[in-house]
Amino acid sequence: MAAGNKLNSLSQELDSTNSSVPSSAMSPTHTSALGLIQAPTAGPILAPALGPVPTLEQEKKPLEEKINFNIIHNRPQKNAEILSSQYGINVFLAGLLMIFACAIHAVGLTEGDLLSYLITLMLIQLIWMLWYVFRSYSQRRLNKEKDTHAGARWLRCGITLFAVITLLLDSFKIGYFVGYSECVSVTESVFPVTHTVHTLLQVYFLWFHAKDIIQSFKTLERFGLIHAVFTNLLLWANGILTESKHQLNEHKERLFTLGYANITIDHHAPECNCTTNVCFIFSQGIYYLYPFTIEYHILASTMLYVLWKNIGRTVQQQYHNKMQFRFRGAIVGTILGLFVLTITIAIVVVYLIQIGRSKSKSESALTMFYLYGITVLTLMCTAGTASLLISRTGERSLDDSESPSRKLDVNLLVGSACGSWFISWGSILAIICAHTHPKYTWYNLPYSILVIIEKYVQNLFIVECVHHKEENLNDDVKTIERIITVTNESTLSLAPSYETVYSETNLIFNKLLAQGSNTNASPTESCGEERKRSQGNNSCIRLPVLHFPTPDTTSSKLSKKRWILKNTAAFLFLCNISLWIPLAFGCRPQYDNGLEEVVFGFEPWIIVVNLAMPFSIFYRMHSASSLFEIYSKS
Repeated sequence: MAAGNKLNSLSQELDSTNSSVPSSAMSPTHTSALGLIQAPTAGPILAPALGPVPTLEQEKKPLEEKINFNIIHNRPQKNAEILSSQYGINVFLAGLLMIFACAIHAVGLTEGDLLSYLITLMLIQLIWMLWYVFRSYSQRRLNKEKDTHAGARWLRCGITLFAVITLLLDSFKIGYFVGYSECVSVTESVFPVTHTVHTLLQVYFLWFHAKDIIQSFKTLERFGLIHAVFTNLLLWANGILTESKHQLNEHKERLFTLGYANITIDHHAPECNCTTNVCFIFSQGIYYLYPFTIEYHILASTMLYVLWKNIGRTVQQQYHNKMQFRFRGAIVGTILGLFVLTITIAIVVVYLIQIGRSKSKSESALTMFYLYGITVLTLMCTAGTASLLISRTGERSLDDSESPSRKLDVNLLVGSACGSWFISWGSILAIICAHTHPKYTWYNLPYSILVIIEKYVQNLFIVECVHHKEENLNDDVKTIERIITVTNESTLSLAPSYETVYSETNLIFNKLLAQGSNTNASPTESCGEERKRSQGNNSCIRLPVLHFPTPDTTSSKLSKKRWILKNTAAFLFLCNISLWIPLAFGCRPQYDNGLEEVVFGFEPWIIVVNLAMPFSIFYRMHSASSLFEIYSKS
């Protein structure tokens, strides 16, 4: 009896202690002891008391605190993104107004003022790029995150090619202004020199840092990158203005030759004589190189924009296959594309020779161009539609991973197509509303309709093919390319046992080996010295590093579906290059047929063409780059 009273008193003391001490502060030993003492009779031992069950409000509180912390943590990044974008837009709008003022010869603003503004922007970008390059070099040993979808090698090679031609253009400008050094301002000679240095450093920056995901100095980097984006856009717009003025003057000269006397030609030439004999060669060569420098600046601005969007981005582990260019399997598409390219060059030469010589020669040149365009666009529509239907027969799913570069590619593809659509709908409306219809204008109707359809089909084909998941990386590959540490001592560990991992590794390895994979290690390879340094009973198993081949190496022959897609991509790639050449080098049937000018008026239609044509030119080059990516992945 006394023993029972003593036990009850001890139980009460423990109850009082339990009420004063929080359940979270009690160790499992104390809890289990309490459960044993509180059992007054013989029987099964009760489960230890785990304390009061938290309410719903208590469970929500840590989650709300975490969400609030994330919002507060991400707020500076979002503010920096908004502020930097507004800064870039204002820089761009100010420069755009200066370009417009120079185009209409506004009072009080000269071309030297515009060039001074552009020089200042380029110098600021040069200072920022130098700072970024030196800081990256000092941190070269750090493991930095990269965006595998941005800055592909073929894209960097393309921008390097355009940059080389841009440097040639700058050298022509320097030689031209040296010849007229007596009567031109210093600004006009400083601009090409500054642009040369800017081009060299920018190509270096994009070649080695296009894939960077910036995680430090994010606010400063946002302002620097958005400044670089809009600086290149202003240089692009300035090049478009110069090229458009040159094309418009040539069109007016052709109209004057055909008998239109009420035409004012805007010639902007220095007021002194050239001191060398090559000024005329420089002045003519400059305008043939402008299309390449225009493409260079728009391509550079897109790559810099992707860098800006990637600032502070968290990227999951990416399994990205390195694309390799292989000519095998695309002979038919390449031969047909080269044939179209050869015909295009001949058409452009004949068109530029015949147009404006006489009325009959101009009409025959326009008829020839429209028939050529109808034929090429029909072939492109047929190839794109057939390949689109074939690509949908497979079971490959779309890659829904978020990537700023892919999203930008799609937006640029559709946005730049609007330029051609705008001109085509203007031509269709002019044909419907015109009172008189020369014979060649009826070829313009199917040509304009096919331009709309072809871009619609090609955009759909490119988007679906680019966003397909790659076939050669499956779950087994992602599983076996790891180093797994397993703990086989504690029964509470969630890690699998040594035998389980070993058996699963052998199973996956044998499965991949049967599929033709090439390995550099056996599945029984262990960690060697790492196992000796392991503590306790932790064992380190290094699974073999497998080199998984691309689809081109797993089979000697391409499947029929991939063969069709590869040849279609090669054919459409060369066709887009072919259609870029007439637009870039002065073939303007929208100027020369005269029907749209009669319906809409001379100056309004010229403004429409000058605004929409740069987007049409960019669309062809951007489509070609996307089709080359499809060709490399097929």
